[in-house]
Amino acid sequence: MARATLRIFLGAAPGVGKTYAMLEEAHRLRGRGEDVVVAFAMDHGRSDTRALMDGLEVIPPHRIAYRDTSFEEMDVDAVLARKPRTAVVDEYAHSNIPGSRNPKRWQDVEELLNAGINVLSTVNVQHLASLGDVVSAITDVRQAETVPDDVVRRADQIHLVDISPELLRQRLGDGKIYSADKIDAALSNYFRMGNLTALRELALLWLADRVDEGLAKYRSEQGIEASWPARERIVIGLTGGPEGEVLVRRAARILKRVNGGDLLAVHVRAADGVASESPQALEAQRLLVRDLGGSYHTVAGEDPAKALLDFARSVNATQIVVGISRRRSLVARLTGRGIGNRVVRDSGDIDVHMVSHPLGGRGVDRPRQRDLGRTRVIVGFAMAVVLPVLLQLLLAASPTHSIATAVLVQLTGSVAVALVGGLWPALLGALWSSLLVNFFSIPPVGTLTISDPENILALLVFVGVSAAVAAVVDVSARRSKEAARARAEAATLGDLTRGASSAEDTVEGLLKQALDVFQMRGAALYRAAGSAGAANAGWRLVAKAGEAAPFPGDGGENTEQIDAGTRLVLSGRILPASDRRLLSAFGAHLSAQLERRQLAASRREVMRLAESNTMRTSILRAVSHDLRTPLAGIKLAVGGLRQSNVHYTPEEEQELLATIEECSDRLDVLVGNLLDMSRITSDSVNALIRPVRWYEVIPTALHGMPPGRVRVDLPGNMPEIDADAGMLERVIANIVENAIKYAPDSDVVLVGAAGGFSSSSLDGRPSGELRIIDHGQGVPAESVVRMFQPFQRLNDVPSTTGVGLGLAVAKGFTEAMGGTLTAEETPGGGLTMVIRLPLSTGVAFPHEEAQAPMEAQSVLLQRRHVPPSGSPDSATREAL
Repeated sequence: MARATLRIFLGAAPGVGKTYAMLEEAHRLRGRGEDVVVAFAMDHGRSDTRALMDGLEVIPPHRIAYRDTSFEEMDVDAVLARKPRTAVVDEYAHSNIPGSRNPKRWQDVEELLNAGINVLSTVNVQHLASLGDVVSAITDVRQAETVPDDVVRRADQIHLVDISPELLRQRLGDGKIYSADKIDAALSNYFRMGNLTALRELALLWLADRVDEGLAKYRSEQGIEASWPARERIVIGLTGGPEGEVLVRRAARILKRVNGGDLLAVHVRAADGVASESPQALEAQRLLVRDLGGSYHTVAGEDPAKALLDFARSVNATQIVVGISRRRSLVARLTGRGIGNRVVRDSGDIDVHMVSHPLGGRGVDRPRQRDLGRTRVIVGFAMAVVLPVLLQLLLAASPTHSIATAVLVQLTGSVAVALVGGLWPALLGALWSSLLVNFFSIPPVGTLTISDPENILALLVFVGVSAAVAAVVDVSARRSKEAARARAEAATLGDLTRGASSAEDTVEGLLKQALDVFQMRGAALYRAAGSAGAANAGWRLVAKAGEAAPFPGDGGENTEQIDAGTRLVLSGRILPASDRRLLSAFGAHLSAQLERRQLAASRREVMRLAESNTMRTSILRAVSHDLRTPLAGIKLAVGGLRQSNVHYTPEEEQELLATIEECSDRLDVLVGNLLDMSRITSDSVNALIRPVRWYEVIPTALHGMPPGRVRVDLPGNMPEIDADAGMLERVIANIVENAIKYAPDSDVVLVGAAGGFSSSSLDGRPSGELRIIDHGQGVPAESVVRMFQPFQRLNDVPSTTGVGLGLAVAKGFTEAMGGTLTAEETPGGGLTMVIRLPLSTGVAFPHEEAQAPMEAQSVLLQRRHVPPSGSPDSATREAL
C-alpha cells in the first residue's frame, strides 16, 4: 500500500492559530466530499477552535489510567478500523502516556500514513529537536517534548502559520489563548516581545532551509545552471595552504553582514594535488568551517578555476571568496593567468571577492625534489668536475680535431652526468665543459677569448642543448620514480584492502598490515573517552597489534588523526614525509571499518527489534482474534445464568458452568503460551535444574487430557534426568495436547527409551528420552522445521483452538533445559516427538543460584493443573 501524505501546520509559538488553520483545512476538504475525521484535537479552552470541530466526525479518544489519573490519547486502532481518507491529529510532537501503543504521537501518525490515511497535524518550532537548546536559551523554558527534524522534514507539505508578535500578544491579552488568571504571567515570561520575535525568526529560517531543498531539486530537474540568489550562499576556494584560514574568517564576516546564509568551503584536488597540499592545514580549516556553521567539500578537477565555478553554480552560490597572493611573480602579474583572475573572468553573475594575503607562495611547503637520492647527486657533481677533464684529455690525443667534434664529445659527457646526478650536476658539467672547449678547442687556443662570432654561437648552443637535455633527463627520472612509488602505494593499498576484507576482525587486520608495511613494532587505534584528571584518561584503546603504542600526545611521532576523536599511533621509528600519505590511507580505511562495525551492530539491533516487533504483532493478532472464542463462550454462559426471567434445570446449570470452566481452562492455556513465548523471545527464561524422574512430571502434565486418549509405557528403570520440573510438565502437556488436536482418531502413546539412553548424546553427555507417538495424518518433511516456529498451525486451519504456540514454547523450554526436541515420522503414519534431556549427575543447583529464577518459575507454578495428592490421572495410573 502506498504511503499517504502528511501535511504539517508549523507555528512559532502557542496561540498563532495552528489548530484553527488545520481544522479550517479539514472543513475545506470535507466540503469537497472527502472523508475527514478528527482523530485527536484539543481546543485548549478556546471557543473559536471548539466551534470549528462542530460538523466534523470525531473519533472518541482512548482513556488510559496512569498514576491514579485518567488521560486521553488518540485511539489508533479505532482510526485504523474507521480508515478515513484524511485524519486530523493535533500536537505532532506529543509524548504519549506510558502504556500507549507508541511512545510518541508522530509514531502513531506513521502507522496511519503507512495504512494509507492522509494526516493533518500541527507542531511548534520549540518542539523541533535541533532547536531545543536554542529555544531554551531564549525563553528559559526547557521543552520536554521534541520530534526529530528529519521526521518533520519528510512531511509532504509544511504550512507556516504566522502572525506578528504584536498581534499574538494582543490575542493573549484578549483572553483568546489562556484564561484570565494566566495572562499576566504569560505576557511577562514566555510571551515577551523579544522571545516571540526570536521564535518567529527561527521558524522562518528553519522553513527556509526546507524551501531551499525544494528549490535545489527543481533547478536540478529543470537543468537550470544560472544562479538564483534566493538566499546568500558564499563559496570559499581553498588551496591547501595556511592562507585558507584567512579566507574562511573573511567569508564568515561577509556572511554576518547579511544576517543569514550558507558558508561552503571547497578544496579542488587536481591529479597531482596530493603532493601540493597540506593535509594538516586542510583538516584545521575543515574544523574551522564546521565551528563557524559551514560545510566542507572536496572536488576533483584538472582545472581548479573551472572546478570551483562548477561547484559554485551547482549549489546556487551568490559569492565566491578566493585568495590573491601579494608575492605573485612578475609573470603572473603581467599575464593575469592566476586562478583568481580566471574565476573573476568566468564567474558570470556570481560576485567574486579576491582577498589579498601575505601567505601565498609558501602556503604549501614544496621540498626540493631529491628523488634521485643523495648518493647519486654527489656522484653526479663529482662526474661534472672530472668527466669533462677526461674527455678533453681524450680530445687532446687528436690535435687535428674540430670544434664540432669537441662540442659533441663534451655534450655526451653532459648527458652522462644528467643521467647519473640530475639537473644541477648536469648544468655544472655543461658550464665546465664549455670553458674547457673554449680554452683548448676554439681559436685562439690557450685563452678564453673567442675571435670568430660563429664559435660564440656554437658554444652557446652547446650550453643550451646540454641544459635542455639535463632538464629533460632530470624530469624523466623524477617522474619515473614518482610512478614507481605510486605503483608501490597502489599495490600496498590493494593488499591492504584484500587482507583486511579476508581477516575476521578487519580493524585488527589493518593494524597488522600497518606493522608490515611501515616496519613498525606496534600499532594502536585510540578513541576519545572524555577528559579526566590523568593525562591518558581521555583516550580509550579500541584495537592494537604488536607492541603497545604510546597514547596520543605521549611522544608518539607517528600519529594520524582519523577524525576529531580517533587517532592511529605507530611506534618503532619515525616515518619519513613520503610515507605520510600512505599512513593517511590506512587511517581512511580504519575509519571506514569502524563505521562498518557500527553499522553492523546497528543492523543486528534493528533485526532484533524487527523480530520482536513481529512477535508482538503476532501476539496482538492472537489476542484480538483467537482469545475471543473462549471469552465469547464465558460471556454467553454467564449471561444465560444471570437472566432472571429464565429458569434452568440443575442439569442445564451444570452444563453452563461446565462451559465456563472449559472456556476458562482454554483461555488459561492460551494466555500461558503467550506469556511463555514472550519470555522465550526476550531471553528471560531461567531453568531451575535439578534431578527429575519422568514419572514425577507426567501425571501432572496429563491432567485434564481426555480420558482414554493417552497411554503411558515407561520402563521401571528409567534414570533421573537434569530438568526443570515445571518446564518439563509444560513441554509434555503442550506436545500431548497438540497430538490429541491433530490426531483425533488416534491414541497418543508416551514411550520411554529402555534404560533411559538414546542413540545420541547432548554435548558429550548421555541423555534420556521420551517419545510421544501418534498415528494421525503426520507432517510433511518440508514443514517440520516451520512447525516449531511461533503461530504456526497445521494447514493453517483457523478453526482449531490455540494460537499456534504450543510446539514453539515446548521447543524453547526444552532448549532452555539443555535438551532437544525433534520430530520423526511414525512408522505406519503419524508423528513422533522426541524429547531428549541430559541424564542427571545427582547434583542440583545450589540454593543461592536458584533464587534468581524463582520469580520466573512462579508463573509456571500458578498455571499447573496439579491433581489432588495421591490421585494421579487415570491415564497414567496403570503404567506407574
